[in-house]
Amino acid sequence: MAQSVTAIQGFLAFQTFAVVGVSEDPEKYGHIVYHDLKDKGFKLFAVNPRLEKLGDDACYPSLKALPEPVDGAVLVVPPPVTEQVVREAAEAGIPRVWMQPGSESDAALQFCEANNILAVHDVCIMILT
Repeated sequence: MAQSVTAIQGFLAFQTFAVVGVSEDPEKYGHIVYHDLKDKGFKLFAVNPRLEKLGDDACYPSLKALPEPVDGAVLVVPPPVTEQVVREAAEAGIPRVWMQPGSESDAALQFCEANNILAVHDVCIMILT
């Protein structure tokens, strides 16, 4: 399902995001997406329960552990994890998520719709920033 330009622009109008699924491996998309957005000037928080740091940046185990509110979350995780993360986003009051290609699922999208979370999917955030 293609996303509306309005939904994408609405998401990108904000500047502070959590990137869920960051990786230390420079070949993995969790690493590439995080560094691409950081290089473009976004304020980011790295999220991965298996890491304490990503380079010089602190890494948080969950969205609920972030030290301050974020405008949205970029998800670079498998669909079953996305389904858990969107529930956590709702609990943390995060109003928007961007599901990188391959991370989306019908269940996660339905949850977002039912809980008034803007969900962008089927398009890579790096292409549009």
